[in-house]
Amino acid sequence: MMTHWPSPAKLNLFLYITGQRADGYHTLQTLFQFLDYGDTLHIEPRRDGEIHLLTPVNGVENEDNLIVRAARLLMKIASESGRLPAGSGADISIEKRLPMGGGLGGGSSNAATVLVALNHLWQCGLSIDEL
Repeated sequence: MMTHWPSPAKLNLFLYITGQRADGYHTLQTLFQFLDYGDTLHIEPRRDGEIHLLTPVNGVENEDNLIVRAARLLMKIASESGRLPAGSGADISIEKRLPMGGGLGGGSSNAATVLVALNHLWQCGLSIDEL
């Protein structure tokens, strides 16, 4: 059964880089607001363990897309912890409204949305902190 998941835009009202971690990522202080506007992910569970992105993004290989990377990482972590039902997979399509590189957090919102959606659909039982 196809399910539909909103992936909201995020507007940074304030963003300050406070330092850099040992792994190269930066520590941030931020204030942001989610908007009632964004992309929509359409997800249909599969039973063959495959992840398919049905709507590729121009200029981004499917395997490099944050949606696919997030889905595969969730699959790996849930499997390693014994919480992934056998054969869990998904067909994923995106109704893209947010421009790439537009500063509205579309890619990261899509990745977070796919984590929440697949955790629910696959019944992995991972907490928000684990996600």
